[in-house]
Amino acid sequence: MPAVSLVSADNLADATEEFAAEVRRAPKPPRKALVPEASQAALARALQPVATSWRQSSLYRLSLRGRVPERIYIQAFDSRTARLEVADAYFRGRFRFAGEVLEIRQGSIFDLKMPSSGYAVALHGFEWLRHLKTAGSDHARDFASKLTQHWLNRYSNYALPAWQPEIIAQRFINLFSHGAFFLSAEDLPWHSKLMRSLRDQTRMLARTLHEAPDGIPRFEAAAALALAGLCLADEPYAAIGLKRLLAEIGRQILPDGGHISRSPEALSEAFRALCMVQDALEEARRKSPELLVALDRMAPMLRFFRLGDGALAPFNGGAECDARELETLLERDEVTGRPFAHAPYSGYQRLTAGRTVVLLDVGTAPPGPFSAKAHAGFLSLQMSVGQHRMIVNCGAAPDEHPRWDKALRSTAAHSTVTIADTSPGKILDGKLGSLFGPRFESVPIEVETRRGTSGRGHYVEASHDGYWEHFGIVHQRRMTLSSRGNSLAGADRLTPSESKRRKRRNEPVPYAIRFHIHPDVRVSLAQDLRSALLKLPNGEGWRFRWGGGALSIEESVYLGAGVARRAEQLVITGEVADKPVECAWALEQVGAD
Repeated sequence: MPAVSLVSADNLADATEEFAAEVRRAPKPPRKALVPEASQAALARALQPVATSWRQSSLYRLSLRGRVPERIYIQAFDSRTARLEVADAYFRGRFRFAGEVLEIRQGSIFDLKMPSSGYAVALHGFEWLRHLKTAGSDHARDFASKLTQHWLNRYSNYALPAWQPEIIAQRFINLFSHGAFFLSAEDLPWHSKLMRSLRDQTRMLARTLHEAPDGIPRFEAAAALALAGLCLADEPYAAIGLKRLLAEIGRQILPDGGHISRSPEALSEAFRALCMVQDALEEARRKSPELLVALDRMAPMLRFFRLGDGALAPFNGGAECDARELETLLERDEVTGRPFAHAPYSGYQRLTAGRTVVLLDVGTAPPGPFSAKAHAGFLSLQMSVGQHRMIVNCGAAPDEHPRWDKALRSTAAHSTVTIADTSPGKILDGKLGSLFGPRFESVPIEVETRRGTSGRGHYVEASHDGYWEHFGIVHQRRMTLSSRGNSLAGADRLTPSESKRRKRRNEPVPYAIRFHIHPDVRVSLAQDLRSALLKLPNGEGWRFRWGGGALSIEESVYLGAGVARRAEQLVITGEVADKPVECAWALEQVGAD
């Protein structure tokens, strides 16, 4: 089929040739560069039993002594939603966390073997508390009181996993935002035991905070330490916690307000944690200008990632999140900063017009430990029209579906180009993977991007060289959103290197351009087989046209909202050999003038 002239081929060729000339390539660092970090990690793991025994000793417990708080003086605000049906399941002895369910008819849930580490984090982190608070009945108060007593009777002193820093952090966050509804009676016989344990946990968190997994767990641990100091009126630990939190902000929050993991959901979690600390500061009549500056920087970035339905675009291991929670969070932003068009540090471009929102991933893998959930979605796009998502990525694997993780992190799970069904970059495996987790190896992929305005509307151009090392090919993408938002015209260009291809004898390499469609959108090929029709839930129609390659409709899956749903994808396939290949495509609203 001849190429459809959806964008200016001359302009695109000029731009992409310039991109190819500008791309900078650095030598790939050897895996041995990880040896020093691996040695430290292996040593820490080997010494863990010794550290645990020492922390469980009576002598060590003496070092935790200090002033016992009288009560929880401040209650922070938690924007997360809670559900009555979840509380009702607890009453019936059914505890569901991290995709696993434990049922108990007698005894304590804390005596059962935890089915997963995620389950342990939720249970020992008092994840159940906010749901019981929502129930609000006397029965709910008694139930929360009983669960807390059960925990204290078993874990008031140091024990694993309950006293891991990331779990202490979750427990503090839940207690200091929801504990008042059942802890208001200070004459509870076990109240003093709880206060002593909170004192000990605060001191332990200050000592072990650095042991929390890097990224959001460590960020939340620092926030929880600041909360503990403020909510328990422990001034020294409030100061320590705020200092550690500001340090984590410096490490993890980028200049444009995004999170270093490049995950929109991670940004929302960090923003929520900071909002809770800010609430506690205001209640304590204290100020932290640096914290306010960080919040003012992060709020517009959080808006940047929202699609038309108010939820987040699921990039880099993040989920959609609850739109109502996000709205509640953002209501706390007094500046109401508007989202900008380009997030250069986070690595995203945003196009908006009319009712249409388009996001394009123009970044690379985050550094080191922050890439443990990162995806190889180079130049992938997501698109919504009004309140309906249309073009998506496949989402991220929740705890309920760990088997999906590797597949969902691959390039093929994103609305972009894949070559020979491979993904740029590699996830650590073997001994290094067991030490560091499933982070990406350090891959010096270069991404170039720019934007502008033409007679057709706003456009974005981007290029990445993730396929250069193995295939000698640079991928360029250009997209133009019309001024009314009723048309998105794009083109993908694959530019091979003559020297690289010559070494491979110019053998053709297959490519696929994928457009994953949201499960609520119906897809069908037009009768003339020269276009595809997409029907949104409100009946609105969009036509997909393309030029070059063969189009097919294939099965897909969507886990952006945490539940696996069947979906479909439009796939354009072809081959690239020794000459550049260009495929133009367009999405146009049916019936639009």
